[in-house]
Amino acid sequence: MKYIDEYRDSKIVKNLTNEIGEITTRPWSIMEICGGQTHSIMKYNLEEFLPDKIQLIHGPGCPVCVTPLEKIEKAINIASRSDVIFTTFGDMMRVPGLNDDLLSIKAGGADVRMVYSPLDAVKIAVKNPDKKVVFFAVGFETTAPANAASVVEAERSKVKNYSMLVSHVLVPPAIEVLLSDEASKIEGFLAAGHVCTVMGYSEYEPIVQKFEVPIVVTGFEPVDILQGIYLTVKQLEENRFKLENQYSRVVTKNGNSGAKEVMFNVFEITDMKWRGIGTIPQSGFKIKNKYSKYDAEKVFDINDIKVDEPEECIAGEILQGKKKPFECDAFGKECTPEHPLGAPMVSTEGACAAYFHYK
Repeated sequence: MKYIDEYRDSKIVKNLTNEIGEITTRPWSIMEICGGQTHSIMKYNLEEFLPDKIQLIHGPGCPVCVTPLEKIEKAINIASRSDVIFTTFGDMMRVPGLNDDLLSIKAGGADVRMVYSPLDAVKIAVKNPDKKVVFFAVGFETTAPANAASVVEAERSKVKNYSMLVSHVLVPPAIEVLLSDEASKIEGFLAAGHVCTVMGYSEYEPIVQKFEVPIVVTGFEPVDILQGIYLTVKQLEENRFKLENQYSRVVTKNGNSGAKEVMFNVFEITDMKWRGIGTIPQSGFKIKNKYSKYDAEKVFDINDIKVDEPEECIAGEILQGKKKPFECDAFGKECTPEHPLGAPMVSTEGACAAYFHYK
């Protein structure tokens, strides 16, 4: 683990924070778009090392958090059926729907299983030909290739009882929506390193030019994040705006061509609803018509399920960086990781859960 330890070295962290302090002459607001970065910032208490003039704004980059309530209700509808084995990642089990979550209906007798890979769900389908096996495919561009690969594998193996409920969202359209908001205070972005590992970073260049805002592709360790902040502040102080790649040990301009090939073979871009934010045009994936037999919404004919977000949860304002978790009246009281009112309190990448555990 020596390599990782170098990115957590206290001396390097101290030097970087000193350098950030030396170049900062006025207040700046920077959003880390990724929930994994938010988690690291809270875990290592990085905000306490920064100058008071630097404000970090936590973005909507938590895949569990932005999965809309409507998709949760569709998942519960499917999982409640006696002929279904419903599979998902662990975090999704406890995301609250209107009245239930997947864990509670599992306790009530539904066959809901946690898996570590969508290919595990395909294997379950092979072993249970009398059941309809569904995988809840959520996430950003990071998880999309593996989920697409499960459809390719099901097609190759002639598995007829497998399908996916898809709630995949894309980062660049969300950044555009945030910057288009007249009330936005965001002056620079730390882009999600793992998303760019798959997609590359060229798609961010038009955003930089359109909104004249610096974007720095950034990793997840303390040194990564502080380097990303330093590069962003340096641009802002010099009145420059360009795209930079701090995470060059992993990210390339064009990303992973193999991963993108399988992803765009199975998925196509579509409008997508985000929890607490609403529908963002061209901000998600849906399964292409040639693979429609693997689309759970079509298999189970549930397109008519429409659900509005609850007003008592301010998840949307938190995901857009308009409020901090502690500004919610329910934070740490009615809303805790054991009894979450909204998705940001469920996932380890959610801002509310990060604040609860580390603040």
